[in-house]
Amino acid sequence: MRAHESICLGIPEILLPRDGIDLTKWAVIACDQYTSEPDYWQNVASFVGGAPSALNLIYPEVYLNAPDREDRISRIRRAMDGYLAEGLFKAIEGLVYVERAIATGTRKGLMVCLDLEHYDFRKGATSFIRATEGTILERIPPRVKIREGAPLEIPHIMVLIDDPGDTVIGPLAANRAGLEKIYDFELMMDSGHLAGYRVGDRELEAGVVRGLAALADPESFTKKYALGPGKPVLLYAMGDGNHSLATAKAIWEKTKGAASDRKKIMASPLRYALVELVNLHDEALVFEPIHRILFGLAPGASLFDRMNEFYCGRCRTAAVNDPEALKAAVDGQKEGSHKIGLVTASGFEVIEVEGPDSNLPVGTLQNFLDVFIKNKAVILDGALPRKTFSMGEAREKRFYMETRRLT
Repeated sequence: MRAHESICLGIPEILLPRDGIDLTKWAVIACDQYTSEPDYWQNVASFVGGAPSALNLIYPEVYLNAPDREDRISRIRRAMDGYLAEGLFKAIEGLVYVERAIATGTRKGLMVCLDLEHYDFRKGATSFIRATEGTILERIPPRVKIREGAPLEIPHIMVLIDDPGDTVIGPLAANRAGLEKIYDFELMMDSGHLAGYRVGDRELEAGVVRGLAALADPESFTKKYALGPGKPVLLYAMGDGNHSLATAKAIWEKTKGAASDRKKIMASPLRYALVELVNLHDEALVFEPIHRILFGLAPGASLFDRMNEFYCGRCRTAAVNDPEALKAAVDGQKEGSHKIGLVTASGFEVIEVEGPDSNLPVGTLQNFLDVFIKNKAVILDGALPRKTFSMGEAREKRFYMETRRLT
């Protein structure tokens, strides 16, 4: 693999289904979607039938608690080995420019490998690659069991870059006509269209590298975000698939720690993870808020009173008449406090927290909720609170298409 270590980037060799395979049956939605809708996944299985499909290489999370979990993992391994033995894949070396047609337009992406040596999912991380939501450690071991020792990776990971000038992916879109088209098809379940183009031109590839290097320049980074001197550069922020990347990181650290030859292990394909880069400013990229709903509150319990205790009397509340007034109050908040909308059977309230500890209102809320229910701003706060945002609707999430050898 050709690597650009200063920007944590690897140029991958990607495996794609060979010619003649039905790609509409091959590509399936990310495994962490439709987790409360088993009918969706049953319909996918019926549609795929016995055709070669990424469905046979993934573990839909709707079945994580199924009694046949071990059998499912064994079937995934057998399918990976079988597909490789049958010569089902063709190899494509180089970056892949991706266009995904969804309801809001055409989302543009770039398939690359990222160096897990520079990824840290812990809160307060200062690495080049960081999580954008709290990582739930309990979700990693089952994923490790699926990935560890597997001959292939097949990612649904999307990673964001903050590139307002569109200097990294934009030139590829502008030169699309000169790129080799390697797939172009309709996705199943009315999920839009997917097309991919190999970036074989080394000058275009070099332009991607230059663009990322410019975004990673410490002086430019500090000026861009009006930060104090010495703030570590954040180049890649997790969009979707945080726990999958954390799983890859866990396996890499375990493998590296057990290796006797340090130099040899650093060339292992496990050091890298295949991801799709997407520009934060892509016009088709829509961020949906994730709301919090609390069930089973004791009769007469006051969420405000508990929150006011948690924040040592720094909270106040005000009733509003309707959802529009609630939204206006939350959207119109100013520095110095955080306003959080509350909807109950009794009506609508705005809770305001003075002198908040978090950079974002959702962080102020989640910090309280984590304690309240006794459950176990990326640059300024480290990882965002759990599930701060969602990148589009479920059917617009990344589909499994490309694979990469891990052994």
